[in-house]
Amino acid sequence: MKDKNLLSAECLIELIENKRFGVEYQPIISCKNKDIFAYESLARFYTSDNQAIRPDLVYKSLHSSPLSLYQVEYQQKKLQLSYAVNGHDIFVNLDQDSYFSSGVIDQSNPFLKLFKDFQKSKVIVELIENSEINDAIMSLAMIDNLAKSGISTAIDDVCNPQSMISTSVIQLVNYIKLDKFVIKNKQNRNFMLLVKSIIDYAHSANKKIILEGVETAEDLSLAKQLNCDFVQGFYYRDQFKNVS
Repeated sequence: MKDKNLLSAECLIELIENKRFGVEYQPIISCKNKDIFAYESLARFYTSDNQAIRPDLVYKSLHSSPLSLYQVEYQQKKLQLSYAVNGHDIFVNLDQDSYFSSGVIDQSNPFLKLFKDFQKSKVIVELIENSEINDAIMSLAMIDNLAKSGISTAIDDVCNPQSMISTSVIQLVNYIKLDKFVIKNKQNRNFMLLVKSIIDYAHSANKKIILEGVETAEDLSLAKQLNCDFVQGFYYRDQFKNVS
């Protein structure tokens, strides 16, 4: 039976063959001075009639075919780096499965070579927060390979209720990105005690905190109260740049 939450093989083949890829650059803003610190490059996909396809749906559908997953992810990363804004660091998401789907896990990994060859600015690789033990194991190996080449890393979606926290991964990354779930649950006292503990740990360990999902001045105020270093979200939508 066909999974309604997955794209059809025909749709995926059409998307890959015609490279219906795009990228959106979302600014990451300093809480201290409101300057743009960096940009996150977000993958975008489109149908033949230019309708947007959810990126998570595309990647979920591709996971059954490691070679196709690698192909799409690699083409996306080339596109994201090609149009990156000069003079600002660039955050790029990279699925652990995509990284290892190339079959090369040492310093010759195609993604690693792509990041090392990038000259415009510094690349920070975002890992998706782990949903199972195997994800965490792959994350650790991936971080180790990236670190050996001097490439910084970030962990995404921390505090998302559908993810688990790998303390080993958090110890190794340079940036911790707090999920928008933090803003939605700011009235939950026990939850916020955990969030504050993560932030305190990060600063004690010389890591930076980025709060995602900032959409209002009130959200920005919360980020400052929590002593976050940076924020990201639709509050700064006028500064977004689209490339398709």
